[in-house]
Amino acid sequence: MEDNRKISWKENFRINRRAVWLWCREYPALFISTGLFSLTNALSPYVAIYFSAQIINELAGMKRKDLLIHYVVTLLLTEAAALLVNSLLGRWKNALSAPLHYYNEKRISDKLLSMDFCVADDNATYEKVDSVFQTENWGGWGLGKIYYQFQKFLEEFFKMLGGLALSLSLFILPVADEGLAFLNHPLCILLLLLLLMGVIVVSPYLETIGNRFWTESDEEIKLSNRLYFYVLALSGQQKSALDIRIYRQDIMNTYFFEQMLSMTNDKFSRYAKGKMGFAFALSAIASRVFMGIVYLFVCLKAWGGAFGIGSVTQYISAITALAGGIGGMLKELGEAGLNAVFLKEFFEFLDIPNRMYQGSLTVEKRSDKNYEIEFRNVSFRYPGTESYALKDVSLKFKVGRRLAVVGQNGSGKTTFIKLLCRLYDPVEGQILLNGIDIRKYNYREYLNVFSVVFQDFKLLALPLGQNIATGQVYEMEMAKECLEKAGIWERVRSMKNGLDTFLYKDMDEGGVQISGGEEQKIAIARALYQDAPFLILDEPTAALDPVAEYEIYTRLDEIVEDRTAIYISHRLASCRFCDEIVVFHEGRMVQKGSHEELVSCENGKYRELWEAQAQYYAES
Repeated sequence: MEDNRKISWKENFRINRRAVWLWCREYPALFISTGLFSLTNALSPYVAIYFSAQIINELAGMKRKDLLIHYVVTLLLTEAAALLVNSLLGRWKNALSAPLHYYNEKRISDKLLSMDFCVADDNATYEKVDSVFQTENWGGWGLGKIYYQFQKFLEEFFKMLGGLALSLSLFILPVADEGLAFLNHPLCILLLLLLLMGVIVVSPYLETIGNRFWTESDEEIKLSNRLYFYVLALSGQQKSALDIRIYRQDIMNTYFFEQMLSMTNDKFSRYAKGKMGFAFALSAIASRVFMGIVYLFVCLKAWGGAFGIGSVTQYISAITALAGGIGGMLKELGEAGLNAVFLKEFFEFLDIPNRMYQGSLTVEKRSDKNYEIEFRNVSFRYPGTESYALKDVSLKFKVGRRLAVVGQNGSGKTTFIKLLCRLYDPVEGQILLNGIDIRKYNYREYLNVFSVVFQDFKLLALPLGQNIATGQVYEMEMAKECLEKAGIWERVRSMKNGLDTFLYKDMDEGGVQISGGEEQKIAIARALYQDAPFLILDEPTAALDPVAEYEIYTRLDEIVEDRTAIYISHRLASCRFCDEIVVFHEGRMVQKGSHEELVSCENGKYRELWEAQAQYYAES
């Protein structure tokens, strides 16, 4: 990350311009409302400044009643109108900006879902996404900060324009007192302006230097922030409550507390107590010096008769606002330079290319589900590794058959399924659908050929029916039929709201907590609802009791119907219900046949696994 911190001004400008344009293109109304709000919010105070000065001047001078009434009425009406407009624009802006954080999360989520799975599944990608989230969480840096910088920069810009308009006459009106006549000299005014500009620039520059120490402490702070959110999430998970209670895993809280104590002497703390704090202190001193110079100059000109007492408040307020606007703009530009480091990291993630060929052929939709898959000399190794996860696998699936895939952990079963679903492409060989290389098919259409229940499946805290259909709209009768086949309809029917019942209590207090076995049956029902020609079940009965498991397998024909079913299982007893069994060992397909054929092979891997499990069952 250290090398990435050295960003040229040209690259800085390019990165920030891209970020602003990204927001403006995707959410134009948000930036229009923000621009209008910034304009009215920055300029409305000048109405009071100007008219207040005129009222004081009139009271200190001729005290004309009609003119005073005119000033007061105009001030009240103008301020009322400005307040109304500003309030309306503020509500519009706030309504559009409220979900700002979720806009960014959606952008990241959309990217993860659209990128090649082999890239999304890479640890480097997870690290990059986590880094983006942590950066935003601990300091608000990244793409989300662009919006707030945009709003603040506009406000400072309009504030500067308003201050400039009300302070110009300060340098033009002449001093009548001969003793202060030097204040009228152009060289004096030029020197004063140069001095003021120097102080104006120094203050935000010092503040930017102070803020730079935040970015230099980024890695340490993100580590602590990651630990904080991990502990917070761990404490809030119902599933982890038992482990935490039994094994006293509140040790994480102790570890977190010790980590926080150690932060009192980490790099950031040392910066805060040293260079960083000193920079902020100098910035504050520079601001006070500026105020002193402004007060001195304005009071001297008023003493010399250049303007009335009321104008003193106008000029001090206006020139202070002018300086604040210029300083604020410079500060935002400085922070934009610091933020460019984090924007660069974010755009590196967004720019990760999709290299997997998407294909264009349409997958034929056959009412008879007459599809055939063939692995032809397929080999695969994961990116960044030398060893093969699968080596020289050749296999053809028969339509409507039940295929079991077995083997020890690490034998290649999961890799086989990932290749079948084209989550990865083989490095050697071909996978064919109805005789055509699957890479030539439209990617999305090819995925629709499969319904999968992965071992680590996920149900959402949404209504049960929407979980089944994976959408807000669904066919109730079809959902009911799938739940009946999965053996859980009676449980669903007993729920107060039936298919409209929320799972879990995250989104609805009336949601139901379901057991692991019930979750697995719902996941099977969800796979059936997709009505894909290939049904893949990864350990489909792992969370079921023996009775429920036996029920599932004895009803396989009814559940699967005319689909081609593929089972990944560690329980070899379940393989007896399948037409064919494929045995993997160390990335190779070492056996294929029916249960009877494989058990009868004395030196075969399947028999070795079978006897090991049979002995275990016998001993237990």
